[in-house]
Amino acid sequence: MKKLMLWMALVIILIVIIVSCSKKEEGPTTPIIPTPIGGGKGKIVFTSNREGHYEIYIMDSNGSNQKRLTYNNASNDFPVCSPDGTKIIFRSFRDNNSEIYIMDIDGSNQINLTNNTESDEYQGWSSDGTKIVFVSYRDNDNDAEIYVMDMNGINLKKLTDNTDGDYYPLWSPDGSKIVFRSDRDQNNEIYVMDIDGGSQMNLTNYTTDDDCPAWSPDGSKIAFHSNRDGDYEIYVIDKDGNTLTNLTNNNTNDYLPSWSPDGTKIAFLSDRDGNIEIYVMDANGNNQKRLTNNNETDSNPVWSPDGKKIVFNSNRDGNNEVYVMDADGSNQTNLTNNSANDYIDFVNNWK
Repeated sequence: MKKLMLWMALVIILIVIIVSCSKKEEGPTTPIIPTPIGGGKGKIVFTSNREGHYEIYIMDSNGSNQKRLTYNNASNDFPVCSPDGTKIIFRSFRDNNSEIYIMDIDGSNQINLTNNTESDEYQGWSSDGTKIVFVSYRDNDNDAEIYVMDMNGINLKKLTDNTDGDYYPLWSPDGSKIVFRSDRDQNNEIYVMDIDGGSQMNLTNYTTDDDCPAWSPDGSKIAFHSNRDGDYEIYVIDKDGNTLTNLTNNNTNDYLPSWSPDGTKIAFLSDRDGNIEIYVMDANGNNQKRLTNNNETDSNPVWSPDGKKIVFNSNRDGNNEVYVMDADGSNQTNLTNNSANDYIDFVNNWK
């Protein structure tokens, strides 16, 4: 019952990553595709339903100058900023299915990059910002595969090809590898491949579920969560699959690792105190500290480019709002502060 309640809470806060994926319905989700730190323009991109459906907004890092970027009658969600902070790729349902669009950081020049009759989603940038990796159902409605294209939508290439789903691709910081989650072994495993789709390797190779891969900033390690010990724990593994380490190691659930920009800290979610809260620890698992402390759910921690602050989602006010706090948990401030639901996605949208 406890695990079921946790999953229900995670769905509400847009973290639909633990269960096996199928074709997604219209509305916001939070795929785990962090992008590299870059830009430094002091802007935060987020999603809100304050107009009755989900649209993409931008604001200053103190919550001022909130501006709507998308305007249409369908949902637009999951914005992902380019490494240099000048572009945003996002998912849009304006064409009656899920397509990947690109726009300038001010909302201008919105272009459909994928433009086909099946769903395309879970998009992310290459580390140099020249290419976009994404998941598409264009070959089979129930068979998600990973594709790559140039940032203008040309030179489309299929990277994975099997009868089960491949999800959540994430480019390595040095641009040489892509990590992703695959169901091809009848459970969730963490795989890595070359950027041309070659040398696909199962890193985790266990009978239970491994999910939510996140590259360390130096590209030497991958953090993820796994239920191989009966509950979800955060692990770290070398990029070649060696030296697996359980970082959290307790009898409750720990999820969704998020590296600090300098690679010395990992923020994560835990229900060890009875509800979902944000914690932080050293990269080796030491000094685990609770950052948020209330009776509601706090989620989706995203580090500021300088590592001094963390922006996150909270429903402590009765609806979902975007909050910010210092990296030690102090000075928690509601940035969006309205009666609708506002979300920061679990990608690096603080530029």
